[in-house]
Amino acid sequence: MAKSASKITLSASKDIPFDKLLLSQSNVRRIKAGVSVEELAEDIARRGLLQGLSVRAMLNDDGTETGMYEIPAGRRRFQALALLVKQKRLAKTTPIPCILRDAASDILAEDDSLAENMQRVALHPLDQFRAFVALREKGQGDEAIAAAFFVTPPVVKQRLKL
Repeated sequence: MAKSASKITLSASKDIPFDKLLLSQSNVRRIKAGVSVEELAEDIARRGLLQGLSVRAMLNDDGTETGMYEIPAGRRRFQALALLVKQKRLAKTTPIPCILRDAASDILAEDDSLAENMQRVALHPLDQFRAFVALREKGQGDEAIAAAFFVTPPVVKQRLKL
């Protein structure tokens, strides 16, 4: 008789108040790259948080949960949310969508951080072209598209020439 494949169990999602989240030293990204925190904050203010934070419950020395959560993956998103809180555009108790990894998991927090950053694939320019065309066809001008995605109008025009 054939052995059945084991079922995958995904980590639970949970809304956690912003003021219960802390950056983890397990995050492997140390060098800034890409969109600035300020631009990401503006994007979150415009459209909301599109990807939750990866968190783990923080534990006391005796292994009990403290009620606080560390963020090994999602540093820039957290920093952008923190900026919105500082600007008083977001309440510090706002529930933040999080993926909750078991604190006792065999998979290290650094492993989660590295995977999130390594598994990412940049959008191909042809896909960017198709998206810009769709936005233009739905009434957005080049300036609006450029502003929404923090690129210059010439970049939008260049992509639309493809």
